[in-house]
Amino acid sequence: MAASTRQFTTLSVLLLSAVLLSSSPTLSGAVDTIRPGQSLSGNQTISSANGTFELGFFSPGNSSRSWYLCVRFKSIPRKTIVWVANREAPLSDPASSELRLSPDGVLVLLDQSKVPIWSSNSSSSTVFRRPKSTVAVLLETGNFVLRDGPAEASVLWQSFDQPGDTLLPGAKIGYNGTEGKSWKLVSWKNREDPSPGLYSLELDPSGAVQVLIQRNGTQTFWKSGEWNGQIFSLTPEMMALHEYGIDGFFSSNTTYFAYVDHEVGGLSTMWIDVSGRWMWQKWIESTQEWSVFSFMPRDPCEVYVGCGPFGTCSTHITPYCGCLPGFEPTSMADWSLGDTSGGCSRRTLLQCGSNSSAGGGQDGFLKLSNVRLPTSPVSLTASSAQECRQACSGDCSCTAYAYGSDCSVWKGGLQNVKQIADGDPPVTGPVGDLFLRVAASELPRPVKKKTTFLPALLGAVAGLILVVLLLVVSMLVWRCHRRRLMAKALATQGFLVPFRYRDLRSATKNFSEKLGKGGFGSVFKGTLPDASVVAVKKLEGLRQGDKQFRVEVAAMAAVQHVNILRLRGFCCEGAKQLLVFDYMPNGSLDAHLYPKSVENVLDWGRRFQIAVGTARGLAYLHEKCRECIIHCDVKPENILLDEAFQPKVADFGMAKLVGRDFSRVLTTMRGTLGYLAPEWISGVPITPKADVYSYGMMLFEIISGRRNSEEPQSGRPSFFPAWVVAEVNVADDVGGCALDDGTDAEELRRACRVACWCIQENEGERPSMGQVVQMLEGVVEVEMPPVPRLLENHVASGEQIVYFLEMSFVSSKASSSSTVVSTN
Repeated sequence: MAASTRQFTTLSVLLLSAVLLSSSPTLSGAVDTIRPGQSLSGNQTISSANGTFELGFFSPGNSSRSWYLCVRFKSIPRKTIVWVANREAPLSDPASSELRLSPDGVLVLLDQSKVPIWSSNSSSSTVFRRPKSTVAVLLETGNFVLRDGPAEASVLWQSFDQPGDTLLPGAKIGYNGTEGKSWKLVSWKNREDPSPGLYSLELDPSGAVQVLIQRNGTQTFWKSGEWNGQIFSLTPEMMALHEYGIDGFFSSNTTYFAYVDHEVGGLSTMWIDVSGRWMWQKWIESTQEWSVFSFMPRDPCEVYVGCGPFGTCSTHITPYCGCLPGFEPTSMADWSLGDTSGGCSRRTLLQCGSNSSAGGGQDGFLKLSNVRLPTSPVSLTASSAQECRQACSGDCSCTAYAYGSDCSVWKGGLQNVKQIADGDPPVTGPVGDLFLRVAASELPRPVKKKTTFLPALLGAVAGLILVVLLLVVSMLVWRCHRRRLMAKALATQGFLVPFRYRDLRSATKNFSEKLGKGGFGSVFKGTLPDASVVAVKKLEGLRQGDKQFRVEVAAMAAVQHVNILRLRGFCCEGAKQLLVFDYMPNGSLDAHLYPKSVENVLDWGRRFQIAVGTARGLAYLHEKCRECIIHCDVKPENILLDEAFQPKVADFGMAKLVGRDFSRVLTTMRGTLGYLAPEWISGVPITPKADVYSYGMMLFEIISGRRNSEEPQSGRPSFFPAWVVAEVNVADDVGGCALDDGTDAEELRRACRVACWCIQENEGERPSMGQVVQMLEGVVEVEMPPVPRLLENHVASGEQIVYFLEMSFVSSKASSSSTVVSTN
């Protein structure tokens, strides 16, 4: 049976080659479709309908001689390949190679000798049974599909069913037992070679609904934890990815997870990197760069044998992999392309034994303090460290030893060594002092004793002078090295950077350009060595120990959301405590809600975008962090705007820094007058609904363009709800006023109703921030709100208030000052 199958496959390939070698027309112009009999070769490409992706022959490296049939992004300048057909069979000459769609409806890739090296159906016995109406189309999703005719026709084959190292939104990993399909990601060998590498990302084959990262398909070193319907249990960071997520499908024969991206018009991918980590990235249009916003495992040193034999890993330098003392990379070319699996080799060969006459003296042991010990030790019986040392020294195959409660020795390459530094999280595996076997030339030179006083004195003076010179040079070199490391660390996404005070003082030009004064301190503009602009906040009035401050800052670093101001780093040197944030070029929301000129009034589209984005950020703080975070000071001054006017909730972390039991404080009132919920004054326990109230008051301001609380003018009340009552009583009826052409009336009406719901005096009647987001986005219907209790004695119905807010928005468009709106 197997022999007949092989004969049939061989015959099929020969017949297919004969068909494909016949003349066929090539494509002309940029299209998205290949039709039966057409071919693609050389520098010809096809593009998706809107030009986001293109398919053609590309070389991943700048100087590579290997070519591949790839799908890559076309709409961005950064060369990003997302799918490769011939991963294990590169082409040397794309001009004489061809991708053909045969008359029988099969995609076949022919090399320069016209030998088929890849087929869309190479393993199927139905290779010649495709209908002649079959076409190959590159979709706008990046999926290259083979289908029977028009767009609604069934898909016969698709590239999403043969993923490489990357998933685009809509693609999936898992298996389909009914159709005999399986999907997993396999890393590239290095950054210029797409052939299958060491690491894979797949669903647990044992049946547990979780994702695994494996080395060589056998060694599992990271697990996501089981799926609970929203996230993987051991990966709570996924709750921070509001616009990105995973949809799951489970049955007796089919289980898969599909990558989804809810952001309209955005570009994003997830992939298994050559370093063995599961990465997520988003294209940032303003910087024209990819931004990595999440990766697992969080500690790169948890990747199994990531740095190879005799390599060492450290999370405090970039790149993470280095070599043990006395060793150097086995292949610098591979290391420069991200492939460190080859590890390191000795600079000087061991003499082994006592043959010191061979040219270098006896081998010795170099002490490496506080390291994660290598895997696979051999235990020996020894009553002391000296006996353990002698046991290793007498065995030429012994490369290192460690003595703790017992004697452990290692033979061959040392794997998974990690240098532990202060502040590192707990590591898996034993930690201790490792004694590494090195050649005599790699050992520190012993100090020789002088037999006379004068030579000793001269030597001491010369040594002192040399030490002073070395210290001066070392300090200069260290400063330059420190700056380079800081610049590299800033380029590494997802890591919190510990800054020195003098580096931040230099970056801010001695804190000369003040941006403003926020909660707990002043904010200054600064420029880091990598030319990125940041905002540096000098904290004032805090009384926290160094350790507690670092713990709280680490908690703030875990808060990652597109509508939360990102914490870049921190400084903690005694009383000098500073935080470093992304710089927001458009400042705070209040500067745009109350501009000095009518021309700068925000249109409704941007106001609504800011309202929805702020609600999403607060919903994340309340509902999707490991610990619920109550902002306690929601107001326009604490909403910052980036270059695209996307809102970022700021100053949310300082209330948490003051004390972790902040949500249980009953008597100490925090926040800003005009935005405080009634429960602050009544003394009941504070819940996230206090932020909902403050958000509602701010939403009044966004709609009306009028401050919540300001100086009285012409005898009018200064508190906003009281002003609403006064203005509603001026109006004679409700209805009949047309909005300007640029305003979505339904959005405005929803926003007005939501604002009234948020300021209900009884917190139980207020919606959660998650419900606020759904109401603003139109996911759920917003009922007419009841009259807030503080207004119910003055206003007949909620409809009056909603109508007045709509008119107040029209008034704000007509003038930058507060104008009374009335109807006839």
